Amino acid sequence: MGRIMSFDYGSKRTGIAITDPLKIIASPYKTCKSNKVLDFVKDYIENNKIDLFVVGFPINLKSKSTDATRIVKKFIQLLKKTFPLIPVKLIDERYTSKIASKAILDAGKNKKYRKEKSNVDRISASLILQSYLANSKI
Repeated sequence: MGRIMSFDYGSKRTGIAITDPLKIIASPYKTCKSNKVLDFVKDYIENNKIDLFVVGFPINLKSKSTDATRIVKKFIQLLKKTFPLIPVKLIDERYTSKIASKAILDAGKNKKYRKEKSNVDRISASLILQSYLANSKI
């Protein structure tokens, strides 16, 4: 049984989250440089089965494309080309970074942890994956 991997893709960093094998729980996993994401996925797939990729898709409050939309579309094309047998689903990522920042604050993390942007990216990827899991069971 494979897992689901999600991405909060950005121009510099990408947050990655992964489900458990039963696809019930979404957990923040890693943050890596965006230009190294595909290498990370290739290495991960060597030892683990991935059934689906979920990518946070940036749109504004009026459901229009943003500057980040173009960057994410290029990443999705590369992901599909590199891993053609693994389907890709898109999830609206509006507010995930704000929600992630608030969750870190609510968890009582220290100032150093809160300032580390990679933590927000990882948690944002987890929120994107949780959203997918919640909506896919309906």
